[in-house]
Amino acid sequence: MAPKTDPNRKVVADNRSARYHYAIEDVIEAGIALSGTEVKSLRNGKATIGESYAGPSGNDLMLFNCNIPEYLEANRFNHQPKRPRRLLLHRRQIDKLIGATQRQGMTVVPLKIYFNEDGRAKVELGLGKGKQLHDKRETTKQRDWQRDKARLMRDKG
Repeated sequence: MAPKTDPNRKVVADNRSARYHYAIEDVIEAGIALSGTEVKSLRNGKATIGESYAGPSGNDLMLFNCNIPEYLEANRFNHQPKRPRRLLLHRRQIDKLIGATQRQGMTVVPLKIYFNEDGRAKVELGLGKGKQLHDKRETTKQRDWQRDKARLMRDKG
């Protein structure tokens, strides 16, 4: 996994609420099968993955409910904005993710869509378990405490 400040990585869509709603245990980078107009629309920085998820469809892993809006300059050759998109992974990775969702009750959540240094669209997938309400409260409490602690340290000098 590349570091957050990698200059060769242009983040197009970010699912910031995923780490709040899910306890992410494993992160996997996957390719995504796109058409030409989808790539152009992504390069414009227009995509939302807030409500999207990944799940099995036959022998493949698909990305459902990801909204990549139509590319305005492509008239009749445009794509469907919310169509299921195939994720490009090794067979062993697909089997691991599908097995975890079926046996352990986990969810595959897309965390980011970005372009890597080669210009290819990638999806960062997180394998996580849904948090209960008390876990979410604990996360909020920890985040607030870290913010207050940093403010106190900064003010003290």
